[in-house]
Amino acid sequence: VQLQAYGGGSVQAGGSLRLSCAASGSMSSFNWVAWYRQAPGKEREFVASIASLTSTKYATSVEGRSTISRDNAKNTAYLRMNGLKPEDTGVYYCAAGRRGDVWWGQGTQVTVSS
Repeated sequence: VQLQAYGGGSVQAGGSLRLSCAASGSMSSFNWVAWYRQAPGKEREFVASIASLTSTKYATSVEGRSTISRDNAKNTAYLRMNGLKPEDTGVYYCAAGRRGDVWWGQGTQVTVSS
C-alpha cells in the first residue's frame, strides 16, 4: 500500500486548506491514520490522528481549528485546517498503521503568509 498526500499550497493567514491522503489500497485496513508536519529546521511533529472513524486526537497547536477524517469508501483521509497561521507552515505528511507497521506518504507543502 502506498500513501499519497496532496492538497497543500500557499495561503494567507486566516485561510483554510484541506489536505488529502489517498491510499493505493484499502484505507479501512489501517487501524489509524495520522498527519505530521515538519517546519524548516525543526523535527517532525504530530498534528492529528484518527482511529476507526470517530476516535480523534489533535496537537494542542491545531485543536479547535482542525478536523481529521477518513472515508474508507474512497480510501482517503483528510485534514481540514482553518484559521491557518504562519507557524502552520511546513511539509505535511500522512501516515497510517496496522499491527505495528507504519506507512508514510510523501509530504505536501503548506505555506502560510502573514
